Amino acid sequence: MPFPTTVPAKTSKDDDDDELYPGMDDADYSAQLQYQTQSKADLKLLMDNFSQEQHNRFEAYRRSALNKGTMRKVIQSLTGQQVSQPVAQAVAGFSKVFVGEIIERARQAQARSGQTGPLSPDHLREAYRMYQLEKGAIGTAKPLKGKKLFVR
Repeated sequence: MPFPTTVPAKTSKDDDDDELYPGMDDADYSAQLQYQTQSKADLKLLMDNFSQEQHNRFEAYRRSALNKGTMRKVIQSLTGQQVSQPVAQAVAGFSKVFVGEIIERARQAQARSGQTGPLSPDHLREAYRMYQLEKGAIGTAKPLKGKKLFVR
């Protein structure tokens, strides 16, 4: 009569394959989990206090996304270099925030002019002008008073 086969116990190397964050030690992993738990709790608290209109706007913002393929093409046309998918995703993420800020300022400009309805190109231009006044010019590097960067 043959002996029943046994499944070998997992080694520590096999356990690493199941980790959510490979390469993290226990303290870092615990800190990451605690941060994520706190972030979820904070978001839930915030969303519980939203009005219905705020909740609808937040959900629309959360569901919206810029097309990653299009973002890659735009970045490649501007830089002349191939970009990876994670880079395109990161650029799409902060571009989404930028578009949100411009739309918010355009709505403020529309309200100041006493208009309602869809935003016009004038509202968007005014929003961009307000953004530049508040945050500074976009895409312009200010020289460091004669200092050269990345020189050996």
